[in-house]
Amino acid sequence: MPDLPPRLPIFYSCYHTRSREGEQFIPEHVLSYQLAGTLTTYDGTREQVFRPGDLRLTKRNHLLKFNKQPPENGEFKTLSIALDQDTLRHFSLEHGHQAAPHASSPETAITELEMTPLFQSYFNSLQPYEQLAEPGNEALITLKVREALLLLLKTRPELRDVLFDFAAPGEIDLEAFMSRNFHFNVQLRRFAYLTGRSLATFKRDFEKIFHLSPSRWLQQRRLQEAHFLIKEKGKAPSEAYLEVGFEDLSHFSFAFKKMYGVAPSRL
Repeated sequence: MPDLPPRLPIFYSCYHTRSREGEQFIPEHVLSYQLAGTLTTYDGTREQVFRPGDLRLTKRNHLLKFNKQPPENGEFKTLSIALDQDTLRHFSLEHGHQAAPHASSPETAITELEMTPLFQSYFNSLQPYEQLAEPGNEALITLKVREALLLLLKTRPELRDVLFDFAAPGEIDLEAFMSRNFHFNVQLRRFAYLTGRSLATFKRDFEKIFHLSPSRWLQQRRLQEAHFLIKEKGKAPSEAYLEVGFEDLSHFSFAFKKMYGVAPSRL
């Protein structure tokens, strides 16, 4: 998962495997510095690639697919700061920051940031991560998180409309959202939340628009996309089933054959 915050708000991600793919729901804003390796992300609208030295802000309440690629004979490494809602609320009250009324919500999940000398100095100060994470340094960690917020607002003042928007997602165009995000493998309650609806309202609105239940429509739409990827793009079924949101290859193959009359491997 890309930079999902653990217990500590400042965390270091490092692993040795050849590559790693997946997807996740982003619950909190995360500021991340790419130290080594390459991260490729897709939020349903835009693909982005981050390389060593790149800085990014991943925004909360977004769905994201990712691929982590370590360098040859090396490790994938990121250093990240989680900006949770409690921290942001306290900072907002203390400094008087608030989002502009009716500020439009960001469409893309990740904002690319310039690595300024101030940011570079800040991340250099976090490099002795093992010492920083030791018990007894909680106050220091709190100060470093607040320092990250001050730097973000100094370099990109318009980000206050993102960071200090504490509202739940408002009701949005359900048809457009689902057509863009059907391939994310998340529960219906997550889709409902992200479209600004209760689960019951989501299901009711969904059937009015698509004339199918959400689960049935999702399976059909994912199978249609998989058929396109395999037949027209030359993808292997073992790649396509994950890309379109299926969890299990055997279930995907069974559903595909039932819908198209042929196994995906024989297309």
